[in-house]
Amino acid sequence: MNLKTNLKSCLLSLILLGFIAFSITTVAQAPPPPPVEKGSATNKAPGGGAPIDGGLYGALVLVACFGAWKWVHGVQREKQVTGR
Repeated sequence: MNLKTNLKSCLLSLILLGFIAFSITTVAQAPPPPPVEKGSATNKAPGGGAPIDGGLYGALVLVACFGAWKWVHGVQREKQVTGR
């Protein structure tokens, strides 16, 4: 490699690192202040304490069904390979 190509790649790397460093420092936000007292209605986390139980149960059912489906197809494939 000649000096000109090496200098261009080094300059490009420095510019890229500069953009990354600038974006990290400008986008960062301070954490919210702590609650005034326990159980306070103010200053809650984002989402406001939305329940996740319905979605969680649905996701668990889908994961269990997918696992069962993969297991059944694996058993069927094993039977085809071994000839049993």
